[in-house]
Amino acid sequence: MNYILFDNFRRNNLLPLTYTRPVSEIRIGILTIREKWENYLGKKTSTLTEDYLRKKFPVVKEENNILINASICPNEKLIKEIKALKSNEVLVAADEVIIAMHLESKELEKVEDTKGFKELEFKSDFLKINNVWDIFALNKQAIIDDFELITKGRKSLEPGNNCSVIGNGKLFIEEGAKIFQATINTTTGPVYIGKNAEIMEGSLIRGPFAMCDYSTLKMGTKIYGATTIGPFSKVGGEINNCVIFGYSNKAHDGFLGHSVIGEWCNLGAGTNNSNLKNNYKEVRLYNYPQQSFIPTDLQFCGMIMGDHSKCAINTMFNTGTVVGVNSSIFGSGFPRNFIPSFSWGGHAGFSKFDVNKAIEVAKLVYERRNLKFDEIEQDILRSVFDITYNNF
Repeated sequence: MNYILFDNFRRNNLLPLTYTRPVSEIRIGILTIREKWENYLGKKTSTLTEDYLRKKFPVVKEENNILINASICPNEKLIKEIKALKSNEVLVAADEVIIAMHLESKELEKVEDTKGFKELEFKSDFLKINNVWDIFALNKQAIIDDFELITKGRKSLEPGNNCSVIGNGKLFIEEGAKIFQATINTTTGPVYIGKNAEIMEGSLIRGPFAMCDYSTLKMGTKIYGATTIGPFSKVGGEINNCVIFGYSNKAHDGFLGHSVIGEWCNLGAGTNNSNLKNNYKEVRLYNYPQQSFIPTDLQFCGMIMGDHSKCAINTMFNTGTVVGVNSSIFGSGFPRNFIPSFSWGGHAGFSKFDVNKAIEVAKLVYERRNLKFDEIEQDILRSVFDITYNNF
């Protein structure tokens, strides 16, 4: 059977993070959503997404296909019922959201059109990403689930190097990881340290915590769960309940709380964000489809930052701030709570960041990681610029 992860109408609620990736590439817990499905299915998947993303994420079509809603995280019960789907059957949740459907190749454009399909209701619970804040709000359960999935039947390395482990909770350290005189508290949740990751001396960690491959915690870093540091990221200072997708740096002192940071972002030294309003009221967050701020039902909500965005030293972000793709923020004072993509400036105002200059910067950033910002990546960034230009 061929499995395809599709973006449904809720993709736009996950902007700006989904400007540069399909929903399946969102990291929550330890793994991306795609990686979760492929682990459970034991097979590779492809993606049905926006046209401008398809060169990087092509769809693979076969005679028989099962399309899976990419905003849903898998579990054993889901896998069992999805694998049992027959042609022209659709698995739906209690709220009528499509979970998966079995389609022949000629019917692939009928995604979310269930007319003539036999509907089967899935009655058990599962994790679903409806809005950008769900990524950090549901991260605790996602870490717990992923930890069980990828460590089952395997043996962890020993901490060593005078590392202090508090509690008898779950700790898994992959091959090549280095930990120097850190304190790890497992009483509040599992802690996962990826391959060739490095935790420098003096770091303090409380689970649930996921540190992905080749990432680094700088000296004296303070981590509160549920936090995920994606691969090839460098982190320092104080972090509380955040998800950093990967290839991003918050390498210096400063606080980051209840936030999601995309890939290829850089937070300058002393950057801080607020995650709680002074009046303790519910936080509202900018929503792209509605082009307005909407309620989150959360008292703690910090910042959402799209790929390639950066901020200068001592930047301050207010509670519930959304930063688009490839923006550069600097200067004193708090910038506004919604910063469109390709913005250049700060509290005093913004100008448009030229896309050609943005590509020049991206090339240099990729080169530092021995990667190439190729034509496909450039085309995606140009497409995002064209799509978001009128939002400025």
